[in-house]
Amino acid sequence: MNKMFLIASVMAAGISTQVMAAEKVSCGLNNGKKATGQPIPLGAVVGKTGPDDFSSSAQAASAYFKCVNENGGINGRPVEYTVVDDQWNPEIAAQLASKLVQDKKVVAMVGSTSFVECGANAKLYEQAGLMVIAGVGVPRECFQSKNYVPMNTGPRLATTMAAIYANKHYKAKKFVCIAPNIPGLGEWACGGVRAWGSKEGVVSETILIDPGSADASSVILQASSKNPDAIILSLSKGLLIPMLAAAEQQNLGKKIKFLAPASGYNVEVPKAIGPYWKDNFDVSLEFHPLDANTVENKNWLALMNQYGNKKDQRDTFSQAGYLSARLTTETLLKLDPAKISRASVSEALRKIVDFKSEMLCRPFYIGAGKRHNANNFSRVATSTGTGWAVRSECSAVLDPELADVQLDEQQLNLRR
Repeated sequence: MNKMFLIASVMAAGISTQVMAAEKVSCGLNNGKKATGQPIPLGAVVGKTGPDDFSSSAQAASAYFKCVNENGGINGRPVEYTVVDDQWNPEIAAQLASKLVQDKKVVAMVGSTSFVECGANAKLYEQAGLMVIAGVGVPRECFQSKNYVPMNTGPRLATTMAAIYANKHYKAKKFVCIAPNIPGLGEWACGGVRAWGSKEGVVSETILIDPGSADASSVILQASSKNPDAIILSLSKGLLIPMLAAAEQQNLGKKIKFLAPASGYNVEVPKAIGPYWKDNFDVSLEFHPLDANTVENKNWLALMNQYGNKKDQRDTFSQAGYLSARLTTETLLKLDPAKISRASVSEALRKIVDFKSEMLCRPFYIGAGKRHNANNFSRVATSTGTGWAVRSECSAVLDPELADVQLDEQQLNLRR
């Protein structure tokens, strides 16, 4: 873990150097005046302590709100942002969310990322009339709730996009999808490959693993024994890297294509997995490339450098947290600061139908849908051994499960 942490720090610093020291950070009112009014309570639930650390989204949101508070706040009112760790435990997630909703009286949740909290708290949020602008949705429940709005594509679409790419570029027709045996996650994520594949003459088998005790070598050997054209590792970064190491030991990368969803798109992964996987490991992206030389990408990095901590990840989930905080801030700034309430914030958020960002393939929307998966376009990148090279442009993820979402988009005149 220490070696991995060192690599992450060095790589994060490498990306940060692309942002000039004089780069002006943009956020909120941009007036350079510290907000001193009555705080506006916002919250987030993250899975920090457990099989993997999923807190970078809230880290970015926290940095953004710090910037906002130093630049006029929400028309004079500072944001009071509380982040809690559910420890990958549904009971703890429920207890912590209840405290945020009932005791802290948050007006919205922003930047949440968890494997367990969506299922544990979706009903609570709906009953409380509270909107969640999550950085990263993970299990199915995050994308099936009226009040839960993830900024990311999600593991199902990201996993499906990886399969679509392998089919198009490598002519892969037989897949094995490896995912964690977590309710509403593993089977659902890999199910996207099967649903898409059934229409394309493609077959896929699923292997579900215990994220806390899986033996990487055994899992990889089980997957390879099925003679697939491609293996998709629909796993978090902490689980994915040992799997690739096990595949390398068996020299499987020479005959099987290995891919992953956006959880594998992280600055330290290429060096962590080594030169064996150069030009031989593909991942789907949920947002703009991490090193994109664009105005908003540079603003995200500059903001993290100025208002975040050096140890904070500069990864795709951080981009998600930045976007969730920016979207929420811009929505709050349009409201009468004296009349900001949970009800007024929820109503304003639901009216969003054209949130633009260079980090997104197309404008983001919320609307009044029964569920939310607005980010449903993706692109693919390949490991270069030291970083990532983008291999495809934005394209729609062809998952039949999106039929109801596409209908919502047509009604909002967003899908042409």
